[in-house]
Amino acid sequence: MVSAATRKNLLKVRVMDFITSIAILPLLFGCVGIFSLFKLLQYMRMKAYIRNAVVIITGATSGLGRECARVFFAAGAKLVLCGRNREALEELTRELAASRVTEVQTHKPYIVTFDLADPGAIVAATSEILQCFGYVDVLINNAGISYRGAIIDTSTDVDKRVMETNYFGPVALTKALLPSMIKRRHGHIVAISSIQGKISIPFRSAYSASKHATQAFFDCLRAEMEQYEIEVTVISPGYIHTNLSLNAITADGSKYGGEAPVSLLFCEKLLVSHRETFCSYLINLYLFIQI
Repeated sequence: MVSAATRKNLLKVRVMDFITSIAILPLLFGCVGIFSLFKLLQYMRMKAYIRNAVVIITGATSGLGRECARVFFAAGAKLVLCGRNREALEELTRELAASRVTEVQTHKPYIVTFDLADPGAIVAATSEILQCFGYVDVLINNAGISYRGAIIDTSTDVDKRVMETNYFGPVALTKALLPSMIKRRHGHIVAISSIQGKISIPFRSAYSASKHATQAFFDCLRAEMEQYEIEVTVISPGYIHTNLSLNAITADGSKYGGEAPVSLLFCEKLLVSHRETFCSYLINLYLFIQI
C-alpha cells in the first residue's frame, strides 16, 4: 500500500519531468538559434575584414596559393601575388580579371617576382610590395618546396636548400614586413605549414624539419605580437593533390617528378585494413588535441 506522501512525491517528480521535457525543446532551439546567429555574424565580419584588405600571397602561381588568390580576389581583397615565374603570375591575373564576380568590387592584382631562397631578393621584394598599396593587412607565407629521399643519401646542401625556401625565406619576408604592421598595430600573418610539421614520416626529413621549424617560429611570433594586436596563424594541412610532390627535390637535388608512394607505405605499417582512413583519423585527432 503506497502512502499519500509517497504518491504526492511521485506526482511532483512526474510534474517536474513533464515541465523539463517541455522546456528543454525551446531551450535547445534557442541555443541553436544563438549559435547560428553567432556563425552568421562571424561570417559577415570575416567577409567585411577581407574586403579591400591588402593580402600578400607567396607561391601564388600554383596549388594552394593559386586557390587562395581566387578566393581572396572574389572576396574583394587587394592582392599582391608573389612567385618566381612572372609569366605564370600574369596568366593568373588574366584569369582573375576574366572571372565573373558581381557581389563585391574587385581590384586588379599586383605582381612581385622574387625567389624566397635568395636573401637579397627578399629585401628588394619587400620594398616593392609596400610600394603597391603602402601597407599590408594579411601576409600568407605559402611558397615552399618539397623533398623525397633517404637521410643517409641526402647531402647537407639539399637540407639547406629546403630550409632556405621553407623556413628562412618566409621568416625573412615576415621580419621585413613586420615593422609596417607594428606601426599600424594591425595585421595578420599566416604560415602554411604541414601535418609533417607536427608528425614526421620516413623519407621526408628535410621537408619535415623545415615545417617543424616553421611551426616553432610562428608560435613564438604569435606570443610576441599579441601586444601589438597582430594575429599569427599556422595552418597545417594534410595531403593535398597539388604539384608540390611533382616539383619536389630528391636526395641529390634533382627533381622528383612523381607522386608520393611513401605515404601509402607508412599507412600500411600503421594498419593493414582501412589504412588511409585510420591514418587520417589519427592525424585529425592529434591536431584537435594540439589546438
